[in-house]
Amino acid sequence: MADLVRLSDHRRNKGKRVTFDRRELRQLLDVYSRRVASGEWKDYAIDMRSGLAAFSIFRHTFDLPVFVVAKRANGRQCDYLLFSGREQIKRGQTMGEVLSMFDRPLRLISHR
Repeated sequence: MADLVRLSDHRRNKGKRVTFDRRELRQLLDVYSRRVASGEWKDYAIDMRSGLAAFSIFRHTFDLPVFVVAKRANGRQCDYLLFSGREQIKRGQTMGEVLSMFDRPLRLISHR
């Protein structure tokens, strides 16, 4: 069954929505395309929730995300976060700071 949403309610909540702008999306897709070309990553998804936008990166299409780059509203500014699973790897004030983690080779370390 479909949920009905009043247009006035949707417009009222629009100011709280966080999205990636064109420059940020280009930065994300540049890093993503390099890793796809090397055969490391296969798929991505973009999620936008109230106060958060997330770019999830998958090694396999039907798997959990390997990394999630998130943009979170923090008052008038935004924080950028990089997660691997539930662990926060990096936090920065710009997308470039967070994406700099992908400039060096990454290794998967098991927690056993």
